Amino acid sequence: MTISCDLIGLVVADMAASLAFYRRLGLDIPAAADSQPHVETTLPGGLRLAWDTVESVRSFAPDWTPASGGPNIALAFRCDDPAEVDRVYRELVAVGYPGHHEPWDAAWGQRYATVRDPDGNGIDLFAPLPTTG
Repeated sequence: MTISCDLIGLVVADMAASLAFYRRLGLDIPAAADSQPHVETTLPGGLRLAWDTVESVRSFAPDWTPASGGPNIALAFRCDDPAEVDRVYRELVAVGYPGHHEPWDAAWGQRYATVRDPDGNGIDLFAPLPTTG
């Protein structure tokens, strides 16, 4: 038997707010999905990303509660270049999403920044830094 990661699921308090955030990051999610209790999209490479409302999860797991201690997941979105990391970060913060870590040049060779989605999950933006030599 071969096991492979096929889907990453997020539990969200407000489906429309969450999907609006991820559309700003370039995910193709139809507007009609905003009122659905479960939504999926297939990412390049075939991995699926899914959203479920709290109510949807509790329909089959009535005792479900979010994990305590802060954000429960982090997703990373690759940008074309370091300038795009800065631009996307500024745009998200300007429309009201909380900035968590302003763009910086990380020691591992990437321009990096972190914003929070509507449910408080850390969303990293990154791009390789130009090599010098």
